[in-house]
Amino acid sequence: MQFRLYVTLIYCFVVLQSAVGQSQYAPLNDDYYHLIDRLEIRRGKLSEDFHIGVKPFERKAIIGLLDSIMADRTMPLNDTDFFNIEYLRQDSWEWSADRTPMSQKRLLKRFYQKPSDFYYVQNKNFDLHLSPVTHLILGTENSSKDYLWLTARGVELRGLIGKKLGFYTYVTDTQGMFGKYVRDYTLNVREIYLNYPLYVVPGESLVKSVRTYGVDFISARGYITFNPIKQINIQFGHDRNFIGSGFRSMLLSDWSSPYLFLKMTTQLGRFQYTNLWANMLYNQPGRSPDEPINKKYAAIHHLSMNLGKNFSLGIFEAEIFGRENGGFDLNYLNPIIFYRYLETYLGSADNAMLGFDVRWNFLKRFGFYSQFMLDEFKTSEYFGKKGSWGKKFGFQAGLKYVDAFGVKNLDLQTELNLARPYTYSHKSGFNNYVHFDLPLAHPLAANFWEVVGIARYQPTRRLTVYGTLVKAKKGLDVDGRNWGANIWRSYEDNRPRDTGNFIGQGTPVETTFADLRMSYMLKHNLFIDGRFFVRRQESTYEPLNMNTTSATFGIRFNIPYRQQIF
Repeated sequence: MQFRLYVTLIYCFVVLQSAVGQSQYAPLNDDYYHLIDRLEIRRGKLSEDFHIGVKPFERKAIIGLLDSIMADRTMPLNDTDFFNIEYLRQDSWEWSADRTPMSQKRLLKRFYQKPSDFYYVQNKNFDLHLSPVTHLILGTENSSKDYLWLTARGVELRGLIGKKLGFYTYVTDTQGMFGKYVRDYTLNVREIYLNYPLYVVPGESLVKSVRTYGVDFISARGYITFNPIKQINIQFGHDRNFIGSGFRSMLLSDWSSPYLFLKMTTQLGRFQYTNLWANMLYNQPGRSPDEPINKKYAAIHHLSMNLGKNFSLGIFEAEIFGRENGGFDLNYLNPIIFYRYLETYLGSADNAMLGFDVRWNFLKRFGFYSQFMLDEFKTSEYFGKKGSWGKKFGFQAGLKYVDAFGVKNLDLQTELNLARPYTYSHKSGFNNYVHFDLPLAHPLAANFWEVVGIARYQPTRRLTVYGTLVKAKKGLDVDGRNWGANIWRSYEDNRPRDTGNFIGQGTPVETTFADLRMSYMLKHNLFIDGRFFVRRQESTYEPLNMNTTSATFGIRFNIPYRQQIF
């Protein structure tokens, strides 16, 4: 074991000696990435520095897009557009230092010399950016006698060493009480009960209970990154990834908690090839609190091709596997092999997934996107049997419309998502598409359809209004039989039938979610948020019926908003 460690350290040292300049990544944030997305749509041309369907983006690549837009004299920009561009530029100012001014108001002359950084150091050998993180929320809910609340505080740090090695770390300590529908998801996310309470919060891990309904957790992410050659970027650490252009992803989303991964991104002109090897966790049934969680692994690769100035096609393949001894199968380290072949070659029963995604920007106003994911594709199940349980797939189609109906900075989006019964599930928890009890794709897991409508309006430079309407239907396993909704459950466990399966089978639950949020930016990344939403959950099984009305007010600094829309 020590020999392997020494070899790895020596290899990394040799690689870093020849490494070239690189960049950290802008953290995943739906509000933030929408600003980038709308600029690319309005530009009418896909970016040369990143591929829109693979997130997060490198900070240097974001600056490259902004520079291209500012150099394009034919693209009309209003005052709000210029504000958003300068906001994005200031957020990654180390890659555009000559075009980002110093702060007019500083703290004790040394702090906040740049609007985006509490403290920074920059010289030829070292670059450091330090910022505090905080989030405070207070609100009410009709289905709870207690106040809803959240308090988080922490720190975010990024930098470069010798212009060769980049690093990023983020940590927050959070306590709070979420709405009842979130608490129900937290406790009922799966139907495999342990001999102690299981708490799961979307996007988080290591959650403890506070009082009766509260939660307490630490959020931590961190990685290093470098470029051994100009065309290849290596990233290693704990974080999340997202593949797709939609509000959701049917391939890989940021719904689960961060995981340890090694990512290699190869950029060759119109082609971007991403390899992702991840160490994930299987919270095995019957595990005691002091017992180690079982390890499982994912090997993913995605090829993105810009087939024109405004059309992109992506091909996705993933293999989810685990072994009782916890070992990683080295065969899956091959970066350019068809994983389905490896599965057959090894004689294994691992979970193979194939998919594709497309993006088409047109008329400098619209962006169409779609995804299709096949889970364990077998021709006999797809074409030989009507409604076969083995016909497992997920689908997404969506459309974005920026500056809708000629109204500046009014952006509309509509999206359809669906997954057939038993999709993402497998015989064992080692092979299902789950990490630490949370789905790796859609929050509703499987056996559902969902329609999403989003309106984003920025009437002034600092004020943005978000409206979201969601309608979904999902079939649950209330009667104990496995109708294909619970991806944590083996698809061989009490499956009622092999054919005649359809989306929504089992006990149907329909959910309507209407959300209105207003965010005002006081200063760089300091927001005041007001939110009001209504959520209605209806089912033929009366205990599942629930009507929720909630209003919250909060302030956040250098942290994304927790939307929790499902």
